[in-house]
Amino acid sequence: MQLRSHALTALCICSPQEKVQAVQALWQQHSALALSVHTQPVPDATQTLPGRPERPRLIPAKQVPFRKPFTPEGLAALIHAVCHIEFNAINLALDAVWRFNDMPEAYYEDWLRVAFEESQHFELLHTHLQSLGYQYGDFDAHDGLWQMCEKTADDVLARMALVPRTLEARGLDATPLIQEKLRKAASPAAIQAVEILDIILRDEVGHVAIGNHWYRWLCEQRGLDPVTLYGDLVQRYDAPKLKPPFNTAARKKAGFTDTELAYLLG
Repeated sequence: MQLRSHALTALCICSPQEKVQAVQALWQQHSALALSVHTQPVPDATQTLPGRPERPRLIPAKQVPFRKPFTPEGLAALIHAVCHIEFNAINLALDAVWRFNDMPEAYYEDWLRVAFEESQHFELLHTHLQSLGYQYGDFDAHDGLWQMCEKTADDVLARMALVPRTLEARGLDATPLIQEKLRKAASPAAIQAVEILDIILRDEVGHVAIGNHWYRWLCEQRGLDPVTLYGDLVQRYDAPKLKPPFNTAARKKAGFTDTELAYLLG
């Protein structure tokens, strides 16, 4: 098996713990694996895309309860929500590795590294969730991230535009707001969650930067204007319309230009 086949296998693992272990092992050995950029591995009849546990129950995003970290259960629900995002982010990165052909070798290594770092984030959050007496799957969640992954399965350019630099970039905006609520809650568990989110925010800037890099590279290859095209893709794929507040400093670190930030502000 070559690297992209291993990524597909890891994507199809349902157990979160086993998926994390597979991703971390793959990252450690990836430099010794063959990489075929021209041949996409084919899922077999036993593989499910994506692999995920029976729980959490997936419901429409608007039906997911609003989470406030001022009670032990509310704090756990909030941490669970971020934990769910990180589990999905592992799958999104693995899908970017196995699905798209004919990209530079650096593209596949970039997204495998993202999968590895997302697996670390999931472990940090899940360990903290368990310390509060809960497990991943104990609260309802939604499937918006993977739904956009499916919508953009036909085009790596659309994927780069609408998953890392749209939905995942939204995390750059949301994380400081979540941390502010956690600091107001002020419990030891809430403060520990703030520290975990510091690590995640630092890494996510890099992940969004990877999305920006490959989006612009693809636009250049196809002779397209990245700012104009982005608006077209948002409409074509019915992507969420982003609203302020934006974490301008983090977005600039992740490679968004002043022109792109002005476009987001309308």
